[in-house]
Amino acid sequence: MSHKQVSEFVAATAEELGIPGVAVGILADGQESFVSHGVTSVDHPLPVDERTLFHLGSVTKTFTATALMRLVAQGAVELDAPVRRYVPELRLADEQAAERITVLNLLNHTAGLDWNLVDPGEEDGTLAGFVGRLARLPLVAPPGTRASYSQAGYNLAGRIIENVTGRGYEQAVAALLLEPLGLSNTFFDLDEVMVRKFAVGYNRDAHGALRAARPWKSSPAGARGNNPGGGIASSVSDLLAWARFHLGDGAGLLPAGTLHGMRERTVELRGSSLGDGFGIGWFLREVDGVRTVGHGGSGNGQFADLVIVPERNFAVVALAAGPDGYVLTQAVVRRALEHHLGLVERDPQPLAHDERRAREVAGRYENDVMNLDVRTDGTRLTLAVGIKPEVRAASDVELPADYPAATMGFLSGDGDDYLVTEGGLTGQRGYFTRDSAGTVLGVDLGGRLFGRAAPTA
Repeated sequence: MSHKQVSEFVAATAEELGIPGVAVGILADGQESFVSHGVTSVDHPLPVDERTLFHLGSVTKTFTATALMRLVAQGAVELDAPVRRYVPELRLADEQAAERITVLNLLNHTAGLDWNLVDPGEEDGTLAGFVGRLARLPLVAPPGTRASYSQAGYNLAGRIIENVTGRGYEQAVAALLLEPLGLSNTFFDLDEVMVRKFAVGYNRDAHGALRAARPWKSSPAGARGNNPGGGIASSVSDLLAWARFHLGDGAGLLPAGTLHGMRERTVELRGSSLGDGFGIGWFLREVDGVRTVGHGGSGNGQFADLVIVPERNFAVVALAAGPDGYVLTQAVVRRALEHHLGLVERDPQPLAHDERRAREVAGRYENDVMNLDVRTDGTRLTLAVGIKPEVRAASDVELPADYPAATMGFLSGDGDDYLVTEGGLTGQRGYFTRDSAGTVLGVDLGGRLFGRAAPTA
């Protein structure tokens, strides 16, 4: 796939989806190439390039996990140790869970913690303050029993880094990773972002027009509690350097066996488009018979995806600022894997609509922050995801946009796996969870569990 073909594909897809700014980086055969399209801001346009900063959202988790693994390699942290050894102040809704959760449980999302805390008032924007409020967070499963993607778990992992190093999380990650690796265009601090070229995120208003996303990250300026799970900003050039590090021998920072061990499966992930398992900080996914590792991220009108193919020494990064950015980043990754490596990813085909099955799963599902609504009109099943109205109403800042109802379909098998086939979540897979009697108790989307809400009177 020539540079011109990549450029044409990125430009055409961005124009079709109405996305103002995109940056793509590809590492193949030891060579880096970059493609950019569009502008940093509709109102104050500058051309996007390989050094333009984007908010990476949950791609940050790969940095948090790697920093913790440096501490493990140094003997300062043990993966199988209880978190309370390093965060004695930890309090949860379930005291037994608080005693049992291990460091590894946080890093592979098996701690049983719900997705995240959203405190509209940001009572204390520090990481210590966030951890001090974790007793409010529901538990979705006993520790170690199942994977459920948790932002809160990674924020807690960041507190381990703070307590063990005696430094703020951001300063510790800079010293452990960013500075020795020369990642000079990767930051947590908005003061550093604002003096460089950066992309503005965009959502759509009620009339479909683009609206600049505020805050720039998903959290307001100065709030640090979500930084370990999703607070970093970077560029495609720095992210390809990050990929090179993970493909290499550890650069003197980590033993190669420890570094590469992060991409070994620690837990299965069922029925998810994100992957078929978690390593440590990485989603593991097989594409056309070849193992890939990666992580995606979403913020307020910004989307990121990083995929590495270790056995082919290949990596692709896609960053997009604008609505439907998830659709674009997925399309770019697929096209790069196909044209550079001959790896073709094919979505499964949903079954014909089955109204009996549809009625069985229809209803509201929720976690602590979001509602997920599954509905049937007799001809199709739909899925909508949105921030709870009371959370949105109480927030002092603009929160990311909701995903309106989009068609979904059951996949072959036991009938509990599904695929979203339209809208901003196109290609997302998940499954419904049942109890021993066969009653539907929850649904997984994006690797996280939403419990079924009690029906209203």
